[in-house]
Order: sequence, then structure tokens, then C-alpha cells
Amino acid sequence: MKLFLDSIGCRLNQSEIETMARQLLAAGHEIVADVGQADKVILNTCAVTREAARDARKRTRRLHRQNENAEVVLTGCYATIAPEALRRVEGAGRIVPNQDKEQLVQILDPATRPATRIELLIFDQEPLLRDLPSTPTSFVGRPFGNTRAFVKVQDGCDNRCTFCITTVARGPGRSRPLRDVVREIQALAAAGYREAVLSGVHLGSYGHDFGTQHGQGQRLRDLVIAILNDTDIPRLRLSSLEPWDIDADFFTLWQNKRLLPHLHLPLQSGSDRILRLMARRTRRGSFRRLVQAAQAAIPDLNLSTDMICGFPGESDADFRQSLTFVREIGFSRLHVFTYSRRPGTAAAQMSNQLPKEERKERTRQLIALGQDLSLAFHKEYEGQERDVLWETAVGADDGGLRWAGYTGNYVRVTAHGSGDLFNTIAPARIQRADPDGLHGVILVQKSGQEQSKP
Repeated sequence: MKLFLDSIGCRLNQSEIETMARQLLAAGHEIVADVGQADKVILNTCAVTREAARDARKRTRRLHRQNENAEVVLTGCYATIAPEALRRVEGAGRIVPNQDKEQLVQILDPATRPATRIELLIFDQEPLLRDLPSTPTSFVGRPFGNTRAFVKVQDGCDNRCTFCITTVARGPGRSRPLRDVVREIQALAAAGYREAVLSGVHLGSYGHDFGTQHGQGQRLRDLVIAILNDTDIPRLRLSSLEPWDIDADFFTLWQNKRLLPHLHLPLQSGSDRILRLMARRTRRGSFRRLVQAAQAAIPDLNLSTDMICGFPGESDADFRQSLTFVREIGFSRLHVFTYSRRPGTAAAQMSNQLPKEERKERTRQLIALGQDLSLAFHKEYEGQERDVLWETAVGADDGGLRWAGYTGNYVRVTAHGSGDLFNTIAPARIQRADPDGLHGVILVQKSGQEQSKP
């Protein structure tokens, strides 16, 4: 079969869709970059906000219009909590809830031999790469290339944050055995991946559900140490970590330079009163102390966070506290969400739901602040040379290519180049910063000369 894969939402969804791609390749199927060439389409949906659910419906219709002959198979969180709503969408095909997602390859192709996860992951990259043209455009739009892999190590959540639908969609927290994760990452390294990103709904709770079967006391710290000790992956990154899951000693792990200096610590509000209403297990003081410890221990740290605007009962004073606290912490990037009332959550039943216009205005203000903070952070790198893992390219006006990739501390860099830099870590001289990232000149390591003009 020829399959087109698409995903909405978080890094965990991205991890799952990439795993599906690897499994499908291992089973002899083909992943295509053009939906019009597909026999089947898989869409991994999200339900974290109303906008995400709306996007799932809209994208289903669009994918169907683009290829009416391909079945659109829907999975993920929205497919799990609202299957009937999805079935009514034009073009919707089979719906596979989260609990059946790991068997999706066998569901689509019953002839596929059931295999262990690691057997599915050790695959030949050549079918993916040899079908691409040899011209410079071969670097453009590579689907699921072997640069950065999102590795799912944990699923579900035992927290009860009052705004969150994820627990309903994903179920209780559960962790993958440590050795399975290590073997997967080593297989990815052997296949040419340069970076692995550990992902989960509640990553910091990794191992909390283990008993003696998988090793009493194994936690996220043990997993990170095992990966650094027992795999050859050049770069390791952690995705979102709840601030109450870690302590100051956790940051000593970054003494190993392969663990990249980027932390995403979701705050959600800078008001202690709202944090209590959200049932978040952190407060301004404890969050501030955690950030200070991280900044002291991790040079070149890029610190990002999530913020929700317009939570039920949020007053003007609460919002001003959030703005002030965000400035004080000095995040390098904000992911700002307008509060979305999700049926089945405790917050949906709260009084004092704010008008849409007020929620949107607060969102606008916080996004503007985030843009200012990102620009200030990125400005610090102007004139520096930074190593970048180059991942994608698009055609430039002069016939060359405009490459894009990420620094070790997860800042996006774009630069002009004419050679094949795909999946290489090579330096760029930074010339200009904007709120979205850095722009510069690619440097050739062998000669030390600039590869091309910016």
C-alpha cells in the first residue's frame, strides 16, 4: 500500500505517527509525501482544545477532497473521545481509538506478521531514500527522514488538572520498559538518526507504574542515564516536563553534553489562585526556585512554557500577575492557548466562564509578550557560530536551497546553501534574529569557508 500520514497536536502524536511510518516501511508498504498518490491516509487527531477538534474535522474533509479514492483512517485523542462526531464528517473512514492505535498496522493489513516493537523498528532506510530524485530538490519535503526521532516512552496521565481532557482520551499513566526504549533508540541511531526526543503525556512520571517486573525504582532519571550510557545517539532531548516531577539534582544530568540544553516546563498561569483552581501541583515560588536551579546548572539553556489565557474566574489582577511572572522568569518561548471549555473536565462546570472576546484579548497580549521575549533571547546569538542539525530545505530564488534545522538548545535556524546537508550537524554563522528564530550563513567544516551567501 501507499500511505500518507498526517498528525495534529503534540509531540507525542508526532512520535506515534513516526512510529507508524517505521512500522509500515518495515512491513513493506510505502510512505508518500503527496496525498493524491495514497491508497490510504492516516490522520492522528488531537482534542486538547476546540480548535484542535475543529482542525481534525476540517483536515479530514480536506484530505478526502484531495483524494476521494483513499480511505481516511482516523485515530488519536479526538477519535477516542468523539468517534460519533468524526463519523459524521465527510470522508471519514475507519476510526481507531487510542487503545487500539499500536495495532493499527495490523488493522490496516491483517497479513502483516505480528512482531515485537524492536523488530519493527530495525528497518532498511533505502526504500525511503532511493525513491527521491538525485537533483537538489531531493532535499525538499522528505517524509519521515532520519534526522530527529520522537520516541514515545510513556502514555496516559494520573493528574487531574481541571482544564485537561487528555486523561479522558489517554487513560492512566503507563510506561514502556526501560530496556525496550534503549533498544529502540540504539536501533534508530544505527539507522542514521542524529537526535532522539523522549515524549510522553506525562514524561516526568516515567516509571511510576513499575513494580519488580521492570526494575523497582526506575524513573526518568534512570532512563536518561541508560540511554546516554548504552546508545550511540549523538543528541538526546526531553520533551515537556511537569515542574513537580523534578528537583534541582535532576539537572546534574546535563553534565553530559549529549543531553541538549532545552527544557519545556508548563506553567499555565502566573497566579497562585488560578494554579489552585487548575489543580496544578506547583506555585510561583517553587517554580521560580526550580528555574533558578536549572539556569545555574545548564549553560545555554532554552526555557519554554505553556500558558492558558482566560481560565474560568481569572480576574484582571490574576492576568497581570501572569504577565509579570512571565517577564520575571524570562522564558525564551511561550506556547499560548486560549482557554477552551472541554466537556468532561472539571473546569467546564465552573462558574465565571469568561467571554470569548476577553479570553482572546488576553491571549493576544501574552502572545505579544512572548514574541518580545523570544526576540530578546535570539538576539543574544547574533554574530555567534552555532552547530545546527540540518533537517529540511526549500528552493530559493537563486536556484539554491534554503536550509532549516535546530541548534542543540532548540532554536530554529535558516540559512542558504547549495549542497546536501540533510542529517548533518554543521555550523552556521548567525547574522540576524527574529522572534521565530535565527538566520545566517552555513559554514563548511572542511575548509572553514562560507558555503554560500546568506
